[in-house]
Amino acid sequence: MTGADRDAAGTGVAAPAVSFARVSKAFGGVRALSDVSFEVLPGEVHCIAGENGSGKSTLIKIITGVYQPDPGAEMSYFGRRVDSVTPAVARGLGINVIWQDLALFPQMTVAENIAFGDILGSRPRLVHRRQMRAKAERVLDRLGVSLDLDARLNTLSIAERQIVAICRTLVGDARLVFMDEPTASLTHSETQSLLAIVRKLSADGVSIVFVSHRLAEVLAISSRVTVLRDGRKVGVYDTEGMTQSRLTELMTGKTFDAEVISGDRSAERAVLEVSGLCRAGEYEDIDLTIRAGEVVGLTGLIGAGRTELGLSLFGMTRPERGAVRLNGEPVSFRSNRDAIAAGVAYVSEDRLTLGLVQPQSIADNVVLPVLGKIVNGLDLISTGKKNDLVSRWIRELNVKVGRPEDPVSTLSGGNQQRIVLAKWLATEPKLLILDSPTVGVDVGARAGLFAIVRQLAAEGLAILLISDEVPEVYFNADRIIHMAGGRFIASYDPRALSLAAVEKAVYA
Repeated sequence: MTGADRDAAGTGVAAPAVSFARVSKAFGGVRALSDVSFEVLPGEVHCIAGENGSGKSTLIKIITGVYQPDPGAEMSYFGRRVDSVTPAVARGLGINVIWQDLALFPQMTVAENIAFGDILGSRPRLVHRRQMRAKAERVLDRLGVSLDLDARLNTLSIAERQIVAICRTLVGDARLVFMDEPTASLTHSETQSLLAIVRKLSADGVSIVFVSHRLAEVLAISSRVTVLRDGRKVGVYDTEGMTQSRLTELMTGKTFDAEVISGDRSAERAVLEVSGLCRAGEYEDIDLTIRAGEVVGLTGLIGAGRTELGLSLFGMTRPERGAVRLNGEPVSFRSNRDAIAAGVAYVSEDRLTLGLVQPQSIADNVVLPVLGKIVNGLDLISTGKKNDLVSRWIRELNVKVGRPEDPVSTLSGGNQQRIVLAKWLATEPKLLILDSPTVGVDVGARAGLFAIVRQLAAEGLAILLISDEVPEVYFNADRIIHMAGGRFIASYDPRALSLAAVEKAVYA
């Protein structure tokens, strides 16, 4: 430990990894942060919690030198007071960020991605592949994981790519790592593996700042949590004894009461009827009925086949045998266009790349699947029809937008997901498939989304809710189907079983 790592009194106690006070930041007339203080201790797993727009990303970007704070801020790194910092200086201090998009190179190998920054250096030079592989092997050994160093990144799972991103920070002798929504696209078992790696890094003295909308993970992995709301610090709290409901209240200033809403829909007409559906290697012998106004929750661990089944019901893949009936009529989809025409809508778990066209406007995203409905007699898009349709769904789903002409990328995660819903509801579906609809959506926005789901069901829409988060299906579905190894293995009634009992069965 160097002198810079000890406190000013020379007691030998390690100084905080970062210590910030009176941090404010305004963009034009919008104040993103107001007089925020923040501290992370050596080897600590610390969480920053808050809704989208609370200032989490702005604070991280100030600490890592992307933004400069407004005058008056006091900043200290590993015991050293600094007046300003750049991204290069922050990296030199051992501060790294793993953003949600990971910022890796899909066509490069695992070894190349891990050692990229360290091998490239500050000026061009020849690449020593043996040295590069040795560095990659050492850092993988440090984490106790094994990956094929020659595999191209685009062949890896999301969980494996997360490991590569973590390894890349460790090559540069990371001392403080920010993880932005690291588990947003991971299954339960993948998440547990990642959290084990975080604990190992913490034990090795690396400070971790964990940002996640999954509050159960926040409480499981961190020792303290800093809560931000509307750009201000609400407080710093020990996670021991903290509950999800209390943390939600601190983040939002509101109380959300979770209650079972399931009901018996067996008397309603069948909208979707599936019998003996099979697709080799993905799912087999699937029998499923969803009735008008019913929300069926589908949950299970990695490899269960949930998304694969959803994709077949939406016409993206074709089952090898079995039958599907929609409103009593047999259907066989050759493509998703057939499914849309028949009245099936599908909200993908990958909102950023599959759900929305990020550079395009909010309005263009809403009307994308229904262009045929808004043309005039000359087969040109009618501005009036387009504006009426967009305004209707923005109003009905209470989407918070500036202007419909703004890029959809300017919206928060929760409002982006509402636009995805608007896009598919504009097709007037009979069956709505929601595949992990709250990925990357904060807790307040989640409650709003599920309120919309319940309203849609009350209006008679049949809904298949796919999620690996058991509480989501437990509190928002009429019945729960447990899928494993491509098969339906059990069905649960939330009115008859506790959440703990369902979680124990699913996570066993």
